[in-house]
Order: sequence, then C-alpha cells, then structure tokens
Amino acid sequence: MVKTVALSQSVTQLKGVGAKVAERLEKLGITQIQDLLFHLPLRYQDRTRLLPIGSLRAQQEGLVEGTIRLSQIKMGRRRSLLCHIDDGTGSLILRFFHFSNSQLTQLAEGARVRCFGEARSGPSSLEMVHPEYQIIPVDKIVSVEAELTPIYPTTDGLHQLSFRKLIDQALACLDNDSLPELLSDSVRLHPVAHYSLVEALQFVHRPSPDVNVQQLLERQHPTQRRLAYEELLAQQISMRQVRATMQHHAAPELKGDSKQRQALLKALPFPLTNAQQRVVNEILADISQQVPMQRLVQGDVGSGKTVVAAMAVIEAVSAGYQAVMMAPTELLAEQHLQTFKLWLEPLGMTVGWCAGKQTAAQRREVLAALSTGDIRVAVGTHALFQDEVVFNNLGLVVIDEQHRFGVHQRLALRDKGRGSNSYPHQLVMTATPIPRTLAMTAYADLNVSVIDELPPGRTPVTTVVLPDARRGDIVERVHLACQEKRQVYWVCTLIEESEHLQCQAAEDAATELQEALPDLKVALVHGRMKSAEKELVMQTFKAGDIDLLVATTVIEVGVDVPNASLMIIENAERLGLAQLHQLRGRVGRGKVQSHCVLMYHSPLSKNGQARLRCLRDTNDGFVIAQRDLELRGPGELLGTRQTGLPQFRVANLETDQDLLEVMSEAADQFLHTTPDNAAALIHRWFGQKLELGQV
Repeated sequence: MVKTVALSQSVTQLKGVGAKVAERLEKLGITQIQDLLFHLPLRYQDRTRLLPIGSLRAQQEGLVEGTIRLSQIKMGRRRSLLCHIDDGTGSLILRFFHFSNSQLTQLAEGARVRCFGEARSGPSSLEMVHPEYQIIPVDKIVSVEAELTPIYPTTDGLHQLSFRKLIDQALACLDNDSLPELLSDSVRLHPVAHYSLVEALQFVHRPSPDVNVQQLLERQHPTQRRLAYEELLAQQISMRQVRATMQHHAAPELKGDSKQRQALLKALPFPLTNAQQRVVNEILADISQQVPMQRLVQGDVGSGKTVVAAMAVIEAVSAGYQAVMMAPTELLAEQHLQTFKLWLEPLGMTVGWCAGKQTAAQRREVLAALSTGDIRVAVGTHALFQDEVVFNNLGLVVIDEQHRFGVHQRLALRDKGRGSNSYPHQLVMTATPIPRTLAMTAYADLNVSVIDELPPGRTPVTTVVLPDARRGDIVERVHLACQEKRQVYWVCTLIEESEHLQCQAAEDAATELQEALPDLKVALVHGRMKSAEKELVMQTFKAGDIDLLVATTVIEVGVDVPNASLMIIENAERLGLAQLHQLRGRVGRGKVQSHCVLMYHSPLSKNGQARLRCLRDTNDGFVIAQRDLELRGPGELLGTRQTGLPQFRVANLETDQDLLEVMSEAADQFLHTTPDNAAALIHRWFGQKLELGQV
C-alpha cells in the first residue's frame, strides 16, 4: 500500500472496495478511510493459546485441539453431525446442524482438529456448536495466532476477515502526519490521556501478544481509555457548543406579577418544600434573563414537579406571554389539564386543551384561540407541535417526562415560539432520575435542578417480591385492603409490544378478579379506551367508588389517588426498574402505610432477580436509576435514539466515570487553548451524527 493515500480519501481507494462493498460500509457510517480507524473492535477473541479441554467451562470462549474419537450423524428433531474429540485432559462434542459430504470426510475418526468457539452445556457433556475449525496434520506443529483477533461491528455481506484486511490497509496509512493530535498537554488531565492517538488506535486494532488480555476484554486497557477520553471530550464540547449557540439567541424577559404566584401558594393545601422553593427560584432567575432558559428538573415520583412548573407558567402568563405544557400520554396530559384548570383559572388564566382525539370542530376552535392569544396556557400531547398549531406569543415551553419524546419533536415545539432571533424558555421535567454522570454527559447543554425531598406526609412504600404461584394469597390480601376501605391497583404487563394483547390481558384479569371477589367494585382502564371513558373511570376511582382498578401501564404517570394504598404488579420481571419505580409511585400518596407487591413468574433470570431485589430494598429513585444504568446501560435508560445522545464507540458511561469527572475542566481548557480544533474533534468522533444536539 502506498503511504501517500490520505485518510480523508474515499474508502473506494482501498483494495477490495468496489461499489457494492462501499455501499455496505456506508451503512456503518464508513465513507472515508479515517472512518475505518474509528470503527473500533466490539470485542476480541483470544486465539493466542491452546486451552486444555479439561479446563473449559460453559460460556467460555476458547481455542482447543484434539483428536476425533467418534463421528456420527444423530437423527432427531434436527439432524446433526456430532464429533467427539479429546486431548488427554478432557473431552468435548462439536455439533454441526449444517454440514456437507466433504465435511463428513474431513471430520472423520482419527483426524486432529483445532477449533474455536464458545463451550455450552450439552445433554451429556460440553459442546461447541458450529465452531470455526481447521484440520491439523498429525505430524506437524501449527503455530497459534500471534495477537488477539478483533471482532468488529459489521453488516450483511461484510465478513470479519475482509473487514480486518480493510483495517490493515487503513492502519498502513496511519501516522502522526495523516492523523494530527488535537489535544494539547493542558487538556490531558488524566493519566490515560498521555498516550498519543495514533499509538492508541494502532494498539486497539492490533493488540500486541503480551497485552493483559483480561483488561482488553473488559475495555479497561489504557489505550482504549485514551480513546474514550477523547470521545467524551468531543461529546462534551459539542454539547457546550449547543448551549453557546442557544445563548446567542434572544428570549422574552418573563418578569410577571408575584401576587399571582402568592395567590396560588395561599390556595394550595400544602406549603412548598425547601427543595421545591429552591428550584422555583432557579427557574424564575433563568426566565427573567433575555437568553433562553434550558433547564432540566429532576424529581422523584411524587416530589411535586407539577406545582414547580405551575409557578413558571404563572410567571410567563402574568408577564403577558403564552405557556405550553406537553405530556407524552393523553392520560397524563389530561391530569395536568385538570390540575392547571383548578389552580390557574381562579387567577383569570384561560387553559386550553390540544390532543389528537379532538373533533375537527373542537380543534379549529382551539387553534383559533391559540393564534389570537385567547388561550394563555395550552396543555396537550404531541398534537401541540403539528404544523397548523400557531401561538400568538409563546414565552415558555414545559415538557413533562421529556425522555419519552423524540429530539425532533422537542425542537418543533421550541420553534413554535421562535421570533426573528428569539426562542421561548424551555423547562424539561423528568420523574426518572438520571445518575449524575449520565446527566453530566447527556445533558451538558442543560442546567439541572433536583427536587430532592418529598412533601411532608408522604409515607415510604414497603415492597415485597412474590411468585405468581401465591396468586391466591395476593388476591386475599387485596380483599382485606378493600374491606379496610382502602383502594387497590392491579397492573397487568405483557412482554409483547401489541397494545391489543395488553388490553386483552387486562380485560381477562379484571373478569377473573371480579369473579374471585364478587363483593368488590372492580373496574378496568387501558390504552385502547376512549379518552372520555378513561377519564370517567379514573375520576370514579379517585372519588372512592371503585375498590379495585385493573390497568395496563397507562397509569404509570399522573394519577393521584391518596386512598390507594396497595399495588399489585403482575409479571413485574418484564418491566425496567425505572418503570416499576414510576408505577409504585402511584401508591403512598396519602398518610396511610402503603404496599407494593411485585409478582413474578418463575424461573427468574439473574438480571430479573437483581432488578426486583433493588426495588424491594430502596425507594430512592436516584439509587434505582444508578442500578438501572448498571443493569441496562445508558442507551436504553435514556432511550438513546430519542435523546440525541450519540452511541459511544469506546466510552462507557458506567466504567469511565473517573474520566467524566475531569471532562468539564478538560473542555474548559480545550476551548481556552485550542478553540480552532473543536470542529475537527467533533467531526472526527461523531461525523454528522450530532446535528440532533440542538435540543
């Protein structure tokens, strides 16, 4: 390969890359030769040493060599070829479901075979299913691989072997001239940052034979962490740029009538907690500025975020502007509508409703009132950011359960209030606490406020975990609670995505429970019911005229019934920790001791056991969020595709927390000393993928 090929050139300059291969590479985001260098191994296979078969354990991947003692075709549900091999330390079966006549000849009794694969527990002994193998001449010594074998994320039609050949060609073009270092010494605030980028990339693609294999497999090798350091820095700087861009925009100065806020506080049956008051003050300080507020309010289930949002809304409206509150589900949006009408209409503020299920006539009326400014506060679902919705003078956007919305949806709503160079203030709220390190990364463009105390009078919920074999006892417990004039939720979950099946399961459960408890009033609420029907059931439940409410997870957020003191969650192992914690937050809203029963179906996986144990042991949303991060990873926790948080190639938000700790300072240094390198750094790591970062 001639060294003069520039890394910025198209991959078609490489040997073996025609139009077809280029198309496949493009699916992986690889168009330039440099992109190959940053397409890093997912993991490594260790083919550098032969393992004694006797030392192999189930789920262990390894390279073994042995003599075939028996080769047989086994008939059954699926015909398979079984080769029994041993090496004097132990034996192993190689199982092939797809095999040819030539393989029958190759893999005959007496042949010496070397194979690589994952050992699994078979019916009679350890097995490798479809291992990679080669026949070794009996009289020859064949050397093993000199280095670990990298395994790359790939796509249909691109095999690992051809991928490794392409990487070899890209590595041949790599040196300090072709890929200049962008980090100055002042930015290297962690020991791993002192490796050069070229050194780190060469090592990660082609690790030397004497490497600490375990460290590399756990992605903890210093060269991998050097790359993670630069990737996290690129992400941090991109988020800073988003924030800086927003700071260049103007926003309306919202300084309203404090008497209106005081009037609401007087009317409330409870005083604000210190935490609520602190967050309200932070928001009021933000919206009195002429740059757009970008604030995330985190508060655990039941910490009183809605009243904090209401204070901001009152400030905006009394300053002469419109405010909008958007929620992800109609049920939650309706709950906010009722609350806002109760709190704001006595202050003379008109509250309007905008949702997908309105009639054409209702919708026309609402749209007209929004555009003239007759509706001062709009509450609704994603229907709010459709094209025909036009505001008169939108000053504040409040988004509840923000992680449930896509990035473009949030941008579209913010743009509704856009003037010539002006944007509305934006307040996003979540009851899914986000671990601090994740907030530092995913929301580096937002200021974060935390409501970290519960209102007085809220009792912690006790949680028990029981198998569904004890369903009879649980039904009896429901009966007892209702006889004591308490109300109960029974939540049905289904692993299928189908809403239809979920509703069917809830209907069946409601029928069964009504038959088992004929003296109780049992009702049902699920996602396929009309809004008015759902609303009627919820209001009846709230009024105390229903004993037992059977529901799908639609009641996850926004329903407040202080007399409900028991919740049963069926098949709890099927839900994530955050969702279980949200559901549990529907009880414990009154002064009476409340309970939550997590009913599971045996057998439980290790992960399922860990999740349910965590929920049983703590009510602290931040502890639960941290555990959720460890069990599920950041992408799933935040809904990566929705947040605009890029998929990291090397960085891991759980294991690289020590790198995250220095990121803020490193970004300050970088922007102070080498601001001109920012665009190159971001492009190097994320290419075009960060256009979503404008939220």
